[in-house]
Amino acid sequence: MAVEESLPDHASEVADAATLSAFRREFHTCLTARSDVLFELTDAVLCADGPVRSLVGLSLAPEHRRGHGALYDAVSHGRLDIGRLRRALSGLPLPRAADGRLVLAVDVSPWLRPDAPTSADRLFCHVYGRAKDQAQLIPGWPYSFVAALEPGRTSWTAVLDAVRLGPADDATAVTADQLRAVVSRLAAAGHWRDGDPNILVVMDAGYDVTRLAFVLADLPVELLGRIRSDRVLRFPTPPRRPGTSGRPPKHGPEFALNTPQTWPEPQHTTITQTTRYGTATARSWNRLHPRLTHRTSWIDHTGDLPLIEGTLIRLQVDHLPGDRDPKPVWLWFSAVGVSATAIDQAWQAFLRRFDLEHTFRLFKQTLGWTRPKIRSPQAADRWTWLLVAAHTQLRLARTLAHDLRRPWEKPAPPERLTPARVRRGFRNIRATMPLPVSAPKPTKPGPGRPPGSRNRRPAPHHDVGKTIKRDLTVTAHHQRS
Repeated sequence: MAVEESLPDHASEVADAATLSAFRREFHTCLTARSDVLFELTDAVLCADGPVRSLVGLSLAPEHRRGHGALYDAVSHGRLDIGRLRRALSGLPLPRAADGRLVLAVDVSPWLRPDAPTSADRLFCHVYGRAKDQAQLIPGWPYSFVAALEPGRTSWTAVLDAVRLGPADDATAVTADQLRAVVSRLAAAGHWRDGDPNILVVMDAGYDVTRLAFVLADLPVELLGRIRSDRVLRFPTPPRRPGTSGRPPKHGPEFALNTPQTWPEPQHTTITQTTRYGTATARSWNRLHPRLTHRTSWIDHTGDLPLIEGTLIRLQVDHLPGDRDPKPVWLWFSAVGVSATAIDQAWQAFLRRFDLEHTFRLFKQTLGWTRPKIRSPQAADRWTWLLVAAHTQLRLARTLAHDLRRPWEKPAPPERLTPARVRRGFRNIRATMPLPVSAPKPTKPGPGRPPGSRNRRPAPHHDVGKTIKRDLTVTAHHQRS
């Protein structure tokens, strides 16, 4: 009986090893220039002892058989077919929620470069301080990530896309295009077919979730995002009474999130007992919409502004880690007329969005995403995608890794290994994988700059911030229209 039970596990390990091996070969094919150096650099990130502290330090890893000069040349001048790599990521097995639907999370993480005046395309990135009301704006490169979330508490996500936001980009427009491209690739890979439940996209505060719902209305997606607690929404217009004269109203009564007197009885109220947050109470109101104006992102909208209706959810928990009196969380769901079960599934999926924060911390603290002092934004994009490919290999190697824990760490079952623990054993996994790179050729380092010479071509300095401004002010735009 023991032999029979071990056969399925062995078969799954063989299948996972084949998937990892196929992805490594496809990843090497996506590298179109300096491919061998870039591939070995990715392996060095995966097999290095401890966190990555510097880019040049990776050239000392046994997996990187080239010199440090080839490493810098590959990062600066290599080429990567990002479109093909994106399709390869979409074709891999992806996690699904308990109800079988795909749950995607979108969020922005900054690569801070405050001391890099010669680096182009830097923006002011919003960074939270440790103390209260200590938020700062620091120059850097913000990247928008899209990842598939797993059910339950975990530190694993499946990163599907990464886009750097430039000085001339509209964050909402870039996010909409990014989500549209990701959903199209998932449908082409067979992860979504006609008749399947809509893909759920969750996002934190800072996104214009109602505008995204309007722009992506033609896609099989449902959007769930947190909104500020001082927002004011509107109910649908009540039926018009007979004999009433005058222009019919376009909006119904107000729903002020910070004024309980404006709240009617909710459509659904559910109470859920959780192990981490205590009692979670979710109340929902159907068909609420914001009152839009011809300003900001709607300034160029022609015709009447739309009514974007959705479901408003108020989530209140007993306690949070480190906070015994937490404030309620307000969520706006693009679906209307949903059941109480769907409301519970929605806010629980939103809580899984915070798993993406673990991925960002792994990228920065362990894989060394923001460690290199890279000058050009193109090289930063190349390095970012190398780490996305490295993180994907860790995810595919979850069932193949053994727990090489430290003596002071608690044992973890194989299905609960964190990405950092899987990385400890990736060197052993790599030894069983095919290596598509060729052996390095013998060479010697170049002479470099002659001693005593000066750099007569200093790098230009670049300003920080947005570069696109509107031709007309809001008042002039209204007068012209």
